[in-house]
Amino acid sequence: MSGREREVRELEELLLGGELRFTRQDAVRETGLSAEFTERLWRSFGFASPGDGVPAFTEGDLSALRRIKGLLDRGSLGDRTEELVLGQARAFGQTMARLAEWQSGLLRGAGLDSSVLNEQFLGHLEPLLLHAWRRQLAAAGARAMASMSEDGELASRPVAVGFADMVSFTAMSKELNEFELGRVVERFETTAADIVAAYGARLIKTLGDEVLYAADSAATGVQIGIDISEAVQRETEVPDVRVGMAFGPVLPLMGDIFGTTVNLASRLTSIARPGTLVADEGLAKELQGDSSYELVRIVRRPVRGLGIIQPYVVRRSTPR
Repeated sequence: MSGREREVRELEELLLGGELRFTRQDAVRETGLSAEFTERLWRSFGFASPGDGVPAFTEGDLSALRRIKGLLDRGSLGDRTEELVLGQARAFGQTMARLAEWQSGLLRGAGLDSSVLNEQFLGHLEPLLLHAWRRQLAAAGARAMASMSEDGELASRPVAVGFADMVSFTAMSKELNEFELGRVVERFETTAADIVAAYGARLIKTLGDEVLYAADSAATGVQIGIDISEAVQRETEVPDVRVGMAFGPVLPLMGDIFGTTVNLASRLTSIARPGTLVADEGLAKELQGDSSYELVRIVRRPVRGLGIIQPYVVRRSTPR
């Protein structure tokens, strides 16, 4: 074993809390889970199925699998317990994979190597991770409770959906090197994320040159869009953005949102000029009577897959 391989093995054992000692067959025998479910669960976490006879599980892995076996045996989540367990595993796996890559990149960007990943560092980081998860879960639970009708049924409430899109990103990506481009994207995403959080809205996802967010009210959504546009204009490294917004029902699924409202907001970014916010008629109606904003009706136009729409430019009212 080379020196580098030894370092990798030591880091792996530190992070996993133990040695890879158990095969897939061991895991099935020790936990009582079926071979089929164990394989489906492992893939749901985002890991390739280990080959027969290959040590791929730690004692910690087996402990986690035993907990899952207990959930299945108790049927704690009703008739759909197995399906929900696999869904939760996918949620954990996909979220943690992105989080791990993000954190690894931050350490590399700061010029730090794997030596920083010691017991002391992990001892500080692990409780913070759990705390952040609980805070986000509490916020998501509160939103879900607020959307319930009086009889306890989940009701679909309209939301304001916004896309903020960097202008000329493709051309810029050809002019900048990877480091410079990464810095632009990071500044844009950080600026947008800070503003969305300040208003208590949700940053649904970031797509490099574009961010998708959702707010409970049209006024909050528009305020966020305008603030992002103005903040980016003050950034010398980041090009202007254009914002498209729509108001209506969405389908929340796997941490994302889907539906006609989302598609319309995305399409409206192509109509907006740099530094402006363009909204659909539904959002404009929500803002009628609000003297904080000016609504400028522009030419009706066809939008692929959505027919003819009536867009509006929305901006802050000018003090008189």
